[in-house]
Amino acid sequence: MDFNETLEQLKNTIEISGGAKQVDLLLKNARIINTFAGDIHEDNVAIHNGKVVGFGDYNAKETIDLQGAYLAPGFIDGHVHIESSMVKVSEFAKAVMPCGTTTAVIDPHEIANVLGLDGISYMLASGLKAKLGVYVMLPSCVPSSPLETSGANLSAHDLALLMNDKRVLGLGEMMNYPGVLNQDRSVMEKLAMAQEKIIDGHAPMLRGKQLYAYVSAGIRSDHECQTVEEAREKLHAGMHIMIREGTAAKNLRGLLPLVNSENSRKFMFCTDDRELDDIAREGHINYSVKTAISLGIPPIRAIQMATINAAEYFNLKDLGVIAPGYQADLVVLKDLKNLDIKKVFKKGELVAENGRILPDKIEDYHGHVRSTINVKWIEHDNFVLKTDKKYARIINITPGQLATRMTVEEVKKDGDFVICDMEKDVLKIAVIERHTASGRVAVGLIRGFGLKKGAIASSISHDSHDIVVIGTNDGDMYTAAVQIVKMQGGMTVTADNQVLEALPLPIGGLMADRSADYVREKLSRLKVSAKLIGSKLENPFMTMGFMSLPPIPEIRITDLGIIDAVKFKVTDLFTDSPAAR
Repeated sequence: MDFNETLEQLKNTIEISGGAKQVDLLLKNARIINTFAGDIHEDNVAIHNGKVVGFGDYNAKETIDLQGAYLAPGFIDGHVHIESSMVKVSEFAKAVMPCGTTTAVIDPHEIANVLGLDGISYMLASGLKAKLGVYVMLPSCVPSSPLETSGANLSAHDLALLMNDKRVLGLGEMMNYPGVLNQDRSVMEKLAMAQEKIIDGHAPMLRGKQLYAYVSAGIRSDHECQTVEEAREKLHAGMHIMIREGTAAKNLRGLLPLVNSENSRKFMFCTDDRELDDIAREGHINYSVKTAISLGIPPIRAIQMATINAAEYFNLKDLGVIAPGYQADLVVLKDLKNLDIKKVFKKGELVAENGRILPDKIEDYHGHVRSTINVKWIEHDNFVLKTDKKYARIINITPGQLATRMTVEEVKKDGDFVICDMEKDVLKIAVIERHTASGRVAVGLIRGFGLKKGAIASSISHDSHDIVVIGTNDGDMYTAAVQIVKMQGGMTVTADNQVLEALPLPIGGLMADRSADYVREKLSRLKVSAKLIGSKLENPFMTMGFMSLPPIPEIRITDLGIIDAVKFKVTDLFTDSPAAR
């Protein structure tokens, strides 16, 4: 738009706001939650060309009487990996917009680890069609470590190619805090490139001078706080605190006691990773708002944390407020206790009502990405463990947590072949490199899944998303791995060399090309099938997906082998001594 067009548009806007021309929409009799003033005032809201233009009486093409309902700005998710919902951006939008979420700041870290810049570009293009406001923080750690094989390696130069896109807000969660503190060259280049933008953090339990050094590098937020003490220290260091309530990680109840009238504007809500079942059952950001209110946070303060706080942090200058000149992203609430959402508007257009997206409001994106399941021919022998040693390092999961524990134990053997020991719940776990067809398959031992027969497998395994398989015998593990390849990514349960259930995820091996309802139904059936073969975990696929993430102690497995996640190095599976570590 050139200068003269801008001038004419400004003149027209002033005339419309001043009441000289008809507006598109008038919302009458609203109790407006003013996140600027921190109060509620009763008035009408005039909307034109997707923006709020004024309060009071206006001549309007359409009028909706809200009959005293509350009107809040649209909710903002400050940090989310949409890929973790296992659906495309358009289907994610259909799931969260009826919950009042009108904007999501995404970190496409998962698909970037598989497809690099092509994956990020795919998410950006998808966001243009989804109605939901989608903004991107560029993934800062691809791959997350040198102890795994990912599908891409993104340098500062690579990321700079996208940094000027108007929907790119900055650099996503800097998980490699040791790289910051040790001034790793590649990390420094990314931080230097993003100094004029926003840089998000990811630094669990980082304290004291190490925290100060981390923040001094320009990193301004953290979503990994687990305790009030940790969050308070990071708040004192100048960080904005994202209170996360996802599926695997839930920090809302633990951190809310820190929020008060003096500091609340430095807090915002995020989900990070939240599954479709949880969204359908509990909600999205609205769940965090509702829970915060139930725990004693004043309603206006809780709504500020879901709106203006995130908008100001991310420099989204036309969001987070109901006021003239701001985008008409609006949520109609029946009350401020149950937070019953009646209507949702995006840029002044009604898109959801009574918990459902309205028909034909969200356009699907039909772009494609290349195949990402590139493996060397899989053989039964890939899952064999043979050794003359008596002891092995075993991965022990911790229910409800991402951390694992390492034990060294005598293994069950048939001659020189190690076999699963269901009585002690020691099963095989394999990671198959799926990006370069290298043929690398690492096999280890794991406790905590409880399978009595069969196997489970997935192409979702953080962060590099190689194929991971856990099973009771080599044959079912082979069947499960082959099924993942056949589907070009997904999840499956097998038993007696048969596929019991499967969910195809052909988009990067991470997302389905089907509806959210289809994915929810398939996930439910996968969990039931896993229980039928003995799984004692509520969600064995999610737990399995984190067993290959090297940055989380104490022991992991990647395609490169068994990872000592304390010493951060590859270690041997087998040992001669039960005292080995």
